[in-house]
Amino acid sequence: MKLSRESTNWLLLAGFCGFLFFFGLAYFGLIGADEPRYAQVAREMLLRHDWITPTLGGKPWLEKPPLYYWQAMLAYSIFGVSDWAARLPSAVDATLMVVAIYLFLKRFRPGFQLDGALMTASAAGVVGFARAASTDMPLAATFTIALLAWYAWYESESHRYLAIFYCFLALGMLAKGPVAPLLAAMIIVIFAAAKRDLWLLLRTLWIPGILLFCALALPWYITVQMRNPEFFRIFIFEHNLARFGTNLYHHPEPFWYYVPVTLIGLIPWTVFMAASLAESIRVWWAERQQMLRSEDALNVFLVIWLIVPIVFFSLSQSKLPGYIVPALPAGTLLLAEYVRRRVTDDERPSFFLIVLHSIVAALPIVPALMIQYIVLQHRIPWGKAATISFTFAAVLAIGIAITLRTKLGFGGLRFITLVPVVLAVAAILRLGAPALDSTLSVRPLASEISHLENKPLPLAVSGVSRQTEYGLEFYRNQIIDRYESGQVPAGEHLVVAPEGSQTEIAKRVAGRRVSYLGSFAPQGLDYYWVSAVGM
Repeated sequence: MKLSRESTNWLLLAGFCGFLFFFGLAYFGLIGADEPRYAQVAREMLLRHDWITPTLGGKPWLEKPPLYYWQAMLAYSIFGVSDWAARLPSAVDATLMVVAIYLFLKRFRPGFQLDGALMTASAAGVVGFARAASTDMPLAATFTIALLAWYAWYESESHRYLAIFYCFLALGMLAKGPVAPLLAAMIIVIFAAAKRDLWLLLRTLWIPGILLFCALALPWYITVQMRNPEFFRIFIFEHNLARFGTNLYHHPEPFWYYVPVTLIGLIPWTVFMAASLAESIRVWWAERQQMLRSEDALNVFLVIWLIVPIVFFSLSQSKLPGYIVPALPAGTLLLAEYVRRRVTDDERPSFFLIVLHSIVAALPIVPALMIQYIVLQHRIPWGKAATISFTFAAVLAIGIAITLRTKLGFGGLRFITLVPVVLAVAAILRLGAPALDSTLSVRPLASEISHLENKPLPLAVSGVSRQTEYGLEFYRNQIIDRYESGQVPAGEHLVVAPEGSQTEIAKRVAGRRVSYLGSFAPQGLDYYWVSAVGM
């Protein structure tokens, strides 16, 4: 039986989202400090059957709202506690975002819904954060769906879309806090100002929608504040205002930091996205009133959506790559509109854009194939492996360029560009997972220690990173003491420290026996047994 085009589209979406977001989530353990920390917070909330107060090590952890934790708790309840279950919420949220983009384009820009959906799904920043146990993708997904719903209301005047806007804006508030409604308000205000339409703002302030937002977002904030009087100070002042206005959390970057981050996050679509952005701005400037009275208003909205988060977070004194993820769908949607217009007008891309796009699309295959060397040696060693990788990337780039130039043009941009994306993700998972696991995750270290124990023992750390501490806390599922903070267990315990730290450990536990148990060379760590006081 022949499948309809719509059925084929849904099968393609399912296949690409399944591979790009879900496949191999357990290939390497949780990395960085955030992934294991968020995963452990969700586990503790589940064990306590507490859906209100996030805790870490049994103490309130009030840095982030609960949406990710709630999703991870559900995943743990269904699949058990594991690192891949901790990453599942982001994969699901990314899929929902891609589906929302498909449905939006199908309704308002039919014919190119698959292009926009797959371009978004395959952007490097979306793929990366869809595989991370963090709050970034929950925010990006809810924020994207909210803005798409608002624009759907703007074009259709249907209040059901405005209701969806307020619902997902509330979920964005529960994903990462007031940044979601703040950014949405800025984008809508600037769009209305560009249209010179104050009435649009007044119509957006729809009382039933505002009540719906309050009903969804405020109960948790009120309840957590009642249970934890310090919540407002910690969450609003320290982790929102102080994070934005000061370098309190030591993430300083130059003002222009988010320009390259955004361009990298949109790979492999960066070149044509930049062309679509430049074209939209040029036409908007030349024909401002005409654009804002036509369907071209979507391009204006997308340009504002893309630029506002970049400028806003550039002003922040604390910068992290994940902050910019909510802007990425605007870039891929802008590109989908650019492609739609040129396919409709039967245009072909210029030779210059084809060459640049082919290089940018194919080049990531080099670090993907060389991922083990990059992770272990922090460089690409020149030799046979590098030569093969660059040669393969060059052949791939030439193939993309020839295909776009001689056969498919803009109509084939989507699928020919997905080829290097799939190959790069497959190479990273197949070739790089063991190296990523051993050098960036403490999962193998925790496994080694567990195999040495005759009985479960308390575990402490000394002189190691927060990444190691939080990773051990998740994989051992126990509170980790830190010697530097004066948390030296009185009883028999294990301690993890940098290589060659036995003498330093002995000084910290004077009078107690310290025995070397082993080392974890990939991360330069040793682990020791320390006797109880008086033994």
